[in-house]
Amino acid sequence: MPSSTTDTLDERMRKAAFDHIRRLNALHDHLTSNELAKGFEFEGERIPLVNPQRGIFKPRQMRYLLSIRTVFPRSGAKVWYDDQRLVHRQIYESADLIDYAFMGTDPEAADNRWLREAFEKGIPIIYFIGISPGRFTAVAPAFIGGWDAKALRAFVGFGEASLGSQSVVSEDNAPARRYALRAVQQRLHQASFRDAVIAAYGGRCALSGLPEPLLLDAAHIVADSHEQLGQPVVTNGIPLSKIHHAAFDAQLIGIDPDYRLHVSERLLIQNDGPMLESMKNLDGCLIRLPGRLRDYPDRDRLAMRFEDFKAKA
Repeated sequence: MPSSTTDTLDERMRKAAFDHIRRLNALHDHLTSNELAKGFEFEGERIPLVNPQRGIFKPRQMRYLLSIRTVFPRSGAKVWYDDQRLVHRQIYESADLIDYAFMGTDPEAADNRWLREAFEKGIPIIYFIGISPGRFTAVAPAFIGGWDAKALRAFVGFGEASLGSQSVVSEDNAPARRYALRAVQQRLHQASFRDAVIAAYGGRCALSGLPEPLLLDAAHIVADSHEQLGQPVVTNGIPLSKIHHAAFDAQLIGIDPDYRLHVSERLLIQNDGPMLESMKNLDGCLIRLPGRLRDYPDRDRLAMRFEDFKAKA
């Protein structure tokens, strides 16, 4: 098959993969390993998105690299979210490109040559960033913005490599590049913070004990817009069911620095069925705390938030 024809087929398949990822991102906060394993459809054929055993992937049907992946190890003796910030630090701090390690130590191994090809030709790719074991946030498009045989690593950027791979960090496309990076940071922040907080509490709501993670949010104690105390750390979060999260954000429920719940007078004086009664019954109770002391909600943050509750109660 002529090269130009092969490139055109690759572009069409790549577009189908990207469209599939955008649809998944619109439906889900994160993607699971099961969803990635299903691949995407192209002209009646299922095309894989990833190789479960390797982080660098090119389907046999495509000419160029399609995706790269960073994973979290399964939980065991080490709690995975303890090192989460180390893995994600470059994304939160980077102004341009982040590191991505080669497979093995041979720069000429097939996987690493795929990275180099993508770099040299400015091929857009999908980057699956691990946020917890078996869960990912998907970024498309991303691009390979550098390839270093001596350092055994490539460098990844977000958005389109619109000016060609040799000039991806030029000032001409800096605004678009930084905008794409901010979008990735926000998505990663939301997804990884949620998973870490819910995992710390054993997958249960800290108020009701509801054990269904799909119905839980990770509520910030101090909003992430607060420069000093709004960081996406477990001690700044509490897992709450959707209704309890809404009540917490509306200052209808408060939590004091001793982990005791307070229900606003506005709710206490109402009488309107079992749902409201269950919320009113929380008044004076202690929240359910995580299994490790180091994951307990930060008392200073709770005190700051509780002052807002008292002011509006």
